[in-house]
Amino acid sequence: MHFGGVYVLILDGMGVGQAPDAARYGDEGSDTLAHVLTAARCELPVLARLGLGNLYVQPLPGLPRAARPEALCCRLTETSAGKDSTTGHWELLGVVRTEPAPVFPSGFPADFLSEFSERVGRGVLGNRPASGTAIIAELGAEHLATGSLIVYTSADSVFQIAAHVDRVPLSELYRSCETARAMLTGSLAVDRVIARPFTGNAESGFSRTADRRDYSLEPPEPTVLDELCAAGLDVIGVGKIEDLFAGRGLTRSLPVHGNRELMLQVSELARARREGSHSAEQPWRGLVICNLVDFDMLYGHRNNPAGYGEALTAFDRWLGGFLGGMREDELLLITADHGNDPTTPSTDHSREQVPLLLAGPAIRARGGGGVLDPPPGFHHVGATVAAALGIATRRPGLDLLDAGMEVTQ
Repeated sequence: MHFGGVYVLILDGMGVGQAPDAARYGDEGSDTLAHVLTAARCELPVLARLGLGNLYVQPLPGLPRAARPEALCCRLTETSAGKDSTTGHWELLGVVRTEPAPVFPSGFPADFLSEFSERVGRGVLGNRPASGTAIIAELGAEHLATGSLIVYTSADSVFQIAAHVDRVPLSELYRSCETARAMLTGSLAVDRVIARPFTGNAESGFSRTADRRDYSLEPPEPTVLDELCAAGLDVIGVGKIEDLFAGRGLTRSLPVHGNRELMLQVSELARARREGSHSAEQPWRGLVICNLVDFDMLYGHRNNPAGYGEALTAFDRWLGGFLGGMREDELLLITADHGNDPTTPSTDHSREQVPLLLAGPAIRARGGGGVLDPPPGFHHVGATVAAALGIATRRPGLDLLDAGMEVTQ
């Protein structure tokens, strides 16, 4: 089955139950979707119709099992070491990491911070794992008084720099992140350096702005995105995709922010492709890949299941309209990169399985969907995308549209 347009929507942090090795990561019992639906009591009729609820033996609140699922559905189990966004996205597109990225639960080495401070000309505050909003609330006033940068990390492989926009201009904050990125090599080679600008004051409170910027490592091997570009296809990244792949493997990047704007951008790209096919304008042909960041950033990391549920409800409502407008030569994949259970005490990612839904007119035309049971690996997503677009990939994974696996209800 070959398609002219493929859409991959990554619901950031939307796990569907603990991975087999969750205990190694301290994540036993995590189940982002089930716990959110139990706490938030929202209704997801479109995702239910596709068959997302069929991944569970017992029906979830607001997500009943479908008698005849409209999508092919499965759980994916990560084989890479780690539970961070970079690792998850890289494996989705065919690069499996055998060694975990470095993390710094006790903060970064003093000699590194001393050299970093000297290079950027500012002191450093913090240097420990922390919630971004919490450490800004704690150290924001001191930062304003001293001009020292707030540095922190998390359970992920990240070096984050927070600075008030009135104390440190954005351009300087970005340069400081570029300096850190160049220095963080070898055993210090974290996946991402992240600029975290914020505004406000100690009296009224501080809040982060939308001017976040990520500085990522490049994947160590070509991804499916690189292969699609080499084949002359359009590869359009929406949201933070460019950041996670260090700008590689994309013909176009649209770095919009927030789920609402991200969904609107995907809808606009779909409209442009459909209308372009009926005009003199050449429509894009290839892949649109989008990360819907709010689930993770605004709700998972902030232990807010109610907000998470509202975001899922909004996505479900948008999804119904998007599916209704799909052409017969289009395929939609919905998946995730890790879990982020907002009902646990932790504010970090959780080592969970993630869902994969394959949907669109072609799936319905072949008799509908059902549940698959693929072998471990997020990389089946990349392999399926490559096959759907007619590309022979060198990356691992199965084409789940043609894998010959039994489909159950």
